[in-house]
Amino acid sequence: MSLETHKTALIVGAGSGLSASLARLLAKQGLQVALAARDTAKLQPLVEETGAVAFAADTADAGAVAGLFDAVQARFGDPDVVVYNASGRLRGPLVDLDPAGVERVLAVTAFGGFLVGQQAARRMLPHGRGAILFTGASASVKGYARSGPFAMGKFALRGLAQSMARELAPQGIHVAHFVIDGQIRDAAHQGSPDRPDSTLDPDAIAQSYLAVLQQPRSAWTWEVELRPWLETF
Repeated sequence: MSLETHKTALIVGAGSGLSASLARLLAKQGLQVALAARDTAKLQPLVEETGAVAFAADTADAGAVAGLFDAVQARFGDPDVVVYNASGRLRGPLVDLDPAGVERVLAVTAFGGFLVGQQAARRMLPHGRGAILFTGASASVKGYARSGPFAMGKFALRGLAQSMARELAPQGIHVAHFVIDGQIRDAAHQGSPDRPDSTLDPDAIAQSYLAVLQQPRSAWTWEVELRPWLETF
């Protein structure tokens, strides 16, 4: 199935790694790509490579998120594909965690997902089509020690995605959640030479996102779990 009905993609929480792989792949598919991040300067190399347009936005701010979608609509029209990659992390013993820091993690990881999902749905519903994709993690389904805030945020994001999928699928909008259950390969995490593919290749993950976008609506999935074939945990 082609992506002929998809013209514009908005990747929120963009950066290197998975977001960059998605931007490259979707641009090759002929989509106009918009990238959103708090710091757009870091996106300049990717913008030059893919022809994407970068927008500054704080995903935890309702006004900023609404403004982001207005800006994308003015430049490209309503986005057909919206990917939420933003998340926050705070590690440490439970008794030592700063409540303000925990609040920020939840605001970015979960509340930001709601804000972006809501704005995307408002713009897709009049068209009766579109796709909203949420990036999860191992912490979406299992909470690790000293990582409570991240698990709280990712559990909430997964619940949001499941609820949205059940509500919006009958109205033509495909909502899917991706459990990235392992370390994504980057410059600092290449994996051990004697254990090839022990980390997830971001380009390979992007191909799975594309496969979901290409699913016929008679067989949509709401969740995909991806992990390296050699697990280290």
